[in-house]
Parts: sequence; structure tokens; C-alpha cells
Amino acid sequence: MKIRVSAVQYHLHTIRSFEEFASQCEHYIKTAQEFGSEFVLFPEFFTTQLLSIGSEQGTSLTINELPGFTEQYKNLFSDFAKQTNMHIIGGTHVINRDGRLYNTAHLFYPDGRIEEQAKLHITPTEVHEWNMSPGEGLRVFDTDKGRIAILTCYDIEFPEIVRLAKAKGADVIFCPSCTDDRHGFHRVRYTSHARAIENQVYVVVTGTIGSLPTVDFMRANFGQAAVITPNDIPFPPKGIMVEGELNDDMIVTADLDLSLLYEVRERGSVTTWRDRRTDLYVDWEKENIEG
Repeated sequence: MKIRVSAVQYHLHTIRSFEEFASQCEHYIKTAQEFGSEFVLFPEFFTTQLLSIGSEQGTSLTINELPGFTEQYKNLFSDFAKQTNMHIIGGTHVINRDGRLYNTAHLFYPDGRIEEQAKLHITPTEVHEWNMSPGEGLRVFDTDKGRIAILTCYDIEFPEIVRLAKAKGADVIFCPSCTDDRHGFHRVRYTSHARAIENQVYVVVTGTIGSLPTVDFMRANFGQAAVITPNDIPFPPKGIMVEGELNDDMIVTADLDLSLLYEVRERGSVTTWRDRRTDLYVDWEKENIEG
């Protein structure tokens, strides 16, 4: 089975209304639709662009106001998914649940369903500056094109959680990210390659670009979209199926052939998933079954 995916290098800039945000998102959605994509990925924290609108009194909005846009955001992207018949990973949006803030990825299905995956590992900035709370559990999502997982930015830097996603049957990991400099960008990028090799899965990653001068901690962004593969004969030698131009406003698209994953897991030059030494460390498949 093949899946066509697109990933958006979302350009952050100051806007004046929710309608401007909606128009920009629609541009990317329509582009992915024209490419025949079945899945489209937006980056982490891209909805912070809404904070640049400011208040009616002309004052700046803070992260605590972002959950106030949740219903508009959900309705917008749910409509996009239904109209285009695409699965949309709507980046992440900050929600308020029981008085706590969660950095939450949303999966919008073509039939109107909306699923959530809160970020599990929270960075120091998210904790100390934005008072975020971590999600409590990993989910995997069944689609008519296979099983996927959504692990946000910092999450991809932890091998255990991606092992668990693979043990639960995910063949594609979607990784919305937001990094403000080269160091953070390369942490996410290099660990995405490592997770693809370790688990013999595809990783689709993207990030924000541009700047929000009036939004704290969103003034600098360094990003690039990429579709990352295992490093074996059926795939590109560098494990990069496609990547965007650094810090350009654009969208990248590629076809993921799931049959190639199954092939290399059985007969690859290396069989990293099968050759795990579960006599020495945790067998996530067994833990998952017993759980």
C-alpha cells in the first residue's frame, strides 16, 4: 500500500484576524489537494500565529489566551478534512483541560472525527515559561491507509516512546515540530533519522518558519520539512525521500510505500526491529500485549 503525504513549512507572520489565518491554511490545504495527497502535516505551535492578532484593546495576547481559539480551529480543520477527503494532522494547538494547558496534536479524519495526542515530553521553556503539562499516554491511530502515530518535536528525541509506537503497529510517525535555532532543528532532525533506522518506519517531520515579533518565544523559527526513511537498499541512501528548502514558505510531497517497510523488516541488509535483544531490555511488543 502507498500513502501520499504532504508536509507544510508554515510561514509565521503577524496577522490581523482569524480569517487571515484560515486563508493561509486553506492555501496549503488546496496545494496538498492539488498534489493528490492523502495526509497533510502542519507544524507544532503554528496556531500561535493567532496570538499576533492582539486584543481589542491593542494589547498582546499570551499563551493563556490561545485555547480561546480552539473551537474555531477545530471547526476550520474539520471542514478542510471533510471537503478534501484528506487526513489532516493539524500541527499542535494549545488546549485547556481542567485548568491545565496541553500542547496537543489533532488528527482530523475525512469523516469528521477528531482525535488528539498531547505532547508527552515537555521542554524546559514549555514548563517554566508557558506552564504546560505533559500528556499521559501514547495513542496510535487507525486510518484506511494504515496505522500512524503523532509524536511532537521533543518526543522524537526519546527512543522508548517511538519503540512503543512501533510495537503498537505504527508504520508512519508524524512529527510536527517548532525549533528556534539550528541546534534545536538538528536535534529533531537527527533523532528522526535514528528513530526511522531503529524501528524501520517512515518519519514525516516539519517545522515552523518566519517570525512572530509580538509573541513571546515565537520570535525566531528555523525549520524544514522532510520525509525520512530507513537506510536500506529500497530507500534513498541518505534516508531522505524529500526535503524542503530551509526556512522557505513551501510544501513537500512524497509517496510512502508501506510494502518496502515490511520487506526490509524481513530481508533487509539489517533487521533492526527483529534483532532487538529483548533478553537484555524491554520487549515493548510483549509489554503492549500484556498492557
